[in-house]
Amino acid sequence: QVQLVESGGGLVQAGGSLRLSCVASGRTFSNYHMGWFRQAPGKEREFVGAITWSGITTYYAGCMKDRFTISRDNAKNTVYLQMNSLKPEDTAVYYCAAASSFATVKAGKASYWGKGNLVNVSS
Repeated sequence: QVQLVESGGGLVQAGGSLRLSCVASGRTFSNYHMGWFRQAPGKEREFVGAITWSGITTYYAGCMKDRFTISRDNAKNTVYLQMNSLKPEDTAVYYCAAASSFATVKAGKASYWGKGNLVNVSS
């Protein structure tokens, strides 16, 4: 089992920045590829981006690649989502996820999920 806990969300004004963290415990963190997803009120969950176990490769949803950056620190069992130039439409609960396959995590079929962290962007 892998337990994932997100933090760093909150209320921010449009144009601001936030960095979300997701700390993993349980199995060896560096064995897993990691992803970030979000779900806005009344909408389906959507893919934000993913990072391979090594941190060398990242992949983003097209609309987010210019403003969002994913990184990881395997020594700290942590993956990060840096969000810049935030917009009100970025308001959502953000989830991190872990999977042993990069394709799987990108497809949203990860094995492990955090409980989510709310990001609220005010206009």
